[in-house]
Amino acid sequence: MIILFIGDIVGRPGRMMVEEHLVSLRRETGADLVIANGENAAGGIGLTRDTADEIFGAGVDVITMGNHVWDKKELLEYINVEPRILRPLNYPGKAPGQGSIIVDGGGSPVAVVNAAGRVFNTILLECPFRKLADEVDRLKAEARVVVVDFHAEATSEKVAMGWYLDRKVTAVVGTHTHVQTADEMVLPGGTAYITDVGMTGPYHSIIGIQTDLVLDRFLTQIPVKFEVAKGPRQLSAVVIEADETTGKTRSIRRILIRE
Repeated sequence: MIILFIGDIVGRPGRMMVEEHLVSLRRETGADLVIANGENAAGGIGLTRDTADEIFGAGVDVITMGNHVWDKKELLEYINVEPRILRPLNYPGKAPGQGSIIVDGGGSPVAVVNAAGRVFNTILLECPFRKLADEVDRLKAEARVVVVDFHAEATSEKVAMGWYLDRKVTAVVGTHTHVQTADEMVLPGGTAYITDVGMTGPYHSIIGIQTDLVLDRFLTQIPVKFEVAKGPRQLSAVVIEADETTGKTRSIRRILIRE
């Protein structure tokens, strides 16, 4: 089984990269399932119904989110009727939506789970380690292949999660920091790991945002409205080859397309 995971889609430039390249990527990789993080897909922050539908229309099967999940208020209602959009599992229990889903991965069930880190995160969250352990145990009764999007800031927390879930899940992929890391590996127990898949969007930018706006914020400490940058674009992703009978990973490799 081949799983393609696309890193944080930022604004219209990111959505266009998915629309323009996903068909050929699915053909070239033989992907049975495509997952994408979409928490910055609508104007660089949050997700709307229209942008979600656009991403699904381009061929993405599941959209994961993160700390910007509620920045577009319309998602509070839409996420309850669109199960393919996941919010972090460890948000408070009364939060709308769900943190996991089981979907078809080319004839075999695949569980996709979304969770958020707590280090450097101002949102009050439940322990992602305990929540994921319980959820994975539940999901494994229905799907051997389990892919976790761990949306977190601190590298140490992401690495810890990879080792914590080794042997328990097929893959732990990091999102949120928008910079693709070069540490992809298959851990000893058969779990694929990468600290951050990277960003899909404009790369002449500061993690997708116009550089002058971000620099002004750093230099003056005065809040400014961030705008998605224009110019050259990239698509960041990983391709995971999994054994659907054991749930273990055979390989993981990075993809970076720039134009």
